[in-house]
Amino acid sequence: MENIYKRVNDCIERSLNGHSLDTTSREMQAIKAYIEWVGKDVSRNTKPLGSGITELAYLDQAAEPDKGKLVYQAKCTSCHGATGEGKLNPDNITYQYPPLWGAHSYTMAAGLFRLSRFAGYVKSNMPLGANYDNPQLTDEEAWNVAAFVNSQPRPVKDISKDWPKISGKPVDHPFGPYTDSFSERQHKYGPFLPIAEFKKRQGK
Repeated sequence: MENIYKRVNDCIERSLNGHSLDTTSREMQAIKAYIEWVGKDVSRNTKPLGSGITELAYLDQAAEPDKGKLVYQAKCTSCHGATGEGKLNPDNITYQYPPLWGAHSYTMAAGLFRLSRFAGYVKSNMPLGANYDNPQLTDEEAWNVAAFVNSQPRPVKDISKDWPKISGKPVDHPFGPYTDSFSERQHKYGPFLPIAEFKKRQGK
């Protein structure tokens, strides 16, 4: 079980590659107050319509970083840069468009480092102007660009204690050990359906 402070700091440290906030700090209390305000009219154990990341169907084959690179060059460089560096605001501190790899990007412990999370996110939100009702990428393009971006270097985090129960790892968790015989590469790039079917049989 994680309290709200742990969850917020996980996001800051993993997805934003930042430093954790003191739980008593003004900033943390402001984030907590905002989350509670946003959720004040949502019943417990209810997922609001439109929240979360789009769940894409698995491809029949592995996602291909080389094909994803072509998607990135055609659709993503205008905002995120040719080398994934992002675009800074005039203050040279904050970002208008975030970096997608390199020292200032999300870490390998972030949720977006799982291909299904990245692919589902870009499918409904990227490139600029796309949304759930009007996507600009095909499912295959979304999977492939996710594979390309997540094949690039990024900050490392210790995740050795993330999964005390190894069998609970998602099919696209890209780091072993696993309770199956599929390779680490297949867990990162797919195809994921054979892994999902194995986990389903194993659960029985």
